[in-house]
Amino acid sequence: MTDTTKNELFETAKVTTVIRMFALPAIASSLIGSICNIVDQIFIGQKIGTLGNAATNVAFPLVMLMVTFSMLIGVGGSSNFSMEIGSGEHSRAAKTAGNSILCMAVSGIILMIITLTFLRPFMLLFGARGQTLEYAAAYTGITAIGIPFYITGTGLSMFIRADGKPKYAMLATISGAVLNTVLDPIFLFVFDMGMEGAALATILGQI
Repeated sequence: MTDTTKNELFETAKVTTVIRMFALPAIASSLIGSICNIVDQIFIGQKIGTLGNAATNVAFPLVMLMVTFSMLIGVGGSSNFSMEIGSGEHSRAAKTAGNSILCMAVSGIILMIITLTFLRPFMLLFGARGQTLEYAAAYTGITAIGIPFYITGTGLSMFIRADGKPKYAMLATISGAVLNTVLDPIFLFVFDMGMEGAALATILGQI
């Protein structure tokens, strides 16, 4: 879809048509991603038990931080990107996209370093104790490596939608979630890798 075609679409198409083209793929990717996360927890619960489920939930504040950074930069940057494309400022739009990608990557790397440096204190702060602490530290110590990929990938999907390719953004998001779901039983049940296997499946899906 060219820039001219995109502008004509937003200027002339019915609102319901635009919603169907752009909102539905975004909703579908979020829905399937949530379902895959549920299945992920089922595999962990069946193999490791309730302590494994507890350990993954202990790290949830870090997940919210990742979502915050990706939404902050992705939504803001892609909105500015769309306005500049619409006004014909293609060079400024390219700079906006480049700066946003850099900000997402850098913020992800900084958050990864902070998480790995203060891993156990964070897990204690979030309420992990005993065996749950060991599981949470093992899981988060690996998933922290995927933080830059999560933030950049989630933020980039917003730019892809703003560029007129909502289905591509949907497929990219879904493919990562499905890969995580497929790798989970392989690493957990076939290779018996425990929490480390679940964490590895997660970051490979993010990458």
